[in-house]
Amino acid sequence: MRAIVIGGGIGGLTAAVALTRRGWSVTVLEQAPVLEPVGAGIAVSANALYALDSIGAGAAVRRLASIQGDAGIRRRDGKWLTRTSEAQARERYGASIVVLLRATLVGILVDLLPEGALRLGTAVIGIDADTGTVTTDTGELSADLVVAADGIHSLARRTLFPAHPGPVYAGVTAWRLVTRRPEMDFGATESWGAGLAFGVTPLAGDLVYCYASDTVPAGGSAADGSADGSAGGEKAELIRLFGGWHDPIPQILRNVEPAAILRHDLYSLDEPLPAFHRGKVALLGDAAHAMTPNLGQGGCQAMEDAVVLAGLADRPGGLAAYTAARRPRTTRIVARSRAIGRLTRLRNPLAVALRDTSMLLGDRFTRSFMLRRLDDVLGWRPPTPPEPERAPRAPDGGGPATDG
Repeated sequence: MRAIVIGGGIGGLTAAVALTRRGWSVTVLEQAPVLEPVGAGIAVSANALYALDSIGAGAAVRRLASIQGDAGIRRRDGKWLTRTSEAQARERYGASIVVLLRATLVGILVDLLPEGALRLGTAVIGIDADTGTVTTDTGELSADLVVAADGIHSLARRTLFPAHPGPVYAGVTAWRLVTRRPEMDFGATESWGAGLAFGVTPLAGDLVYCYASDTVPAGGSAADGSADGSAGGEKAELIRLFGGWHDPIPQILRNVEPAAILRHDLYSLDEPLPAFHRGKVALLGDAAHAMTPNLGQGGCQAMEDAVVLAGLADRPGGLAAYTAARRPRTTRIVARSRAIGRLTRLRNPLAVALRDTSMLLGDRFTRSFMLRRLDDVLGWRPPTPPEPERAPRAPDGGGPATDG
């Protein structure tokens, strides 16, 4: 059985590895000429860790990642609104949340692919769902299965469901950055203000990953007088918005190089697709259910998609079963993530005070308040038992090709 995977991101690579382990011959088509490092981190929660275990990637991820540790939500002045411990999370779900660079995770997955499976610099320009034919800028390929992991602006989704309205602006713009860790003790936190949020997550070594959001119209940039929206202006904008918040946020923003700051408006698929498949094509990840990052589940749900699809694709009616297994779950998670995002967008002082008070009371009177609300998300397990770990292919005699 032959499979073509469109997209060399985390979801597409996870699907390629999972299908390879089940005996498929897999070709991954990625339009970028190189898998350039992305200056951002990713939190891999228990559900996604078990998905990675099922394809033999879990051990390498745990080895190269840092454990998130105790975590919670704070006000801009540092007062805790709700928090939980790493021990509680591990006891409840059997695994801790780990954090690593996205490029490190991509490297782990690439090293589990057969030699020659990944074709870089190959743009997909057409898809025939009935025949499984993919047209690229260099010719045509056909397969028994086409996995469309081509992102939030998916060509495959537009081809399969042309009447669907597509992703809509979530009302916030977001910044991401990785920089050196300040010399002070701090853990993973997300802090909320009036229409603003700032997350801090330590990484392995001396690095820290941060993200921030502001409630603004789409398409903006902070250019410091430059017409092209240069990165230097984004650093000044972050300092303006968050420079007076609690430690270590001000020091992190002073440390970061302007070129390390990424800014993107956030979009989500608020209207679910009618199905995640048509003909020989299956959609996964952002192509199927793009969501806001407020639950930290975008990449994690793509990894879930991948292992479920691989387990069903070679069965009669397998793609319909894939839609039945994944569409209800991801629809709920998209909606919940969007709802949390709306809480961070509140600007009215009374609404902000009510939000913060509700969280304080919930945390005070309900043990593991944060965790209990996530049981149905983090408690997911792959439908098939994990396969034995297989050592990643070591290029040039070394370990996994990562930048971690």
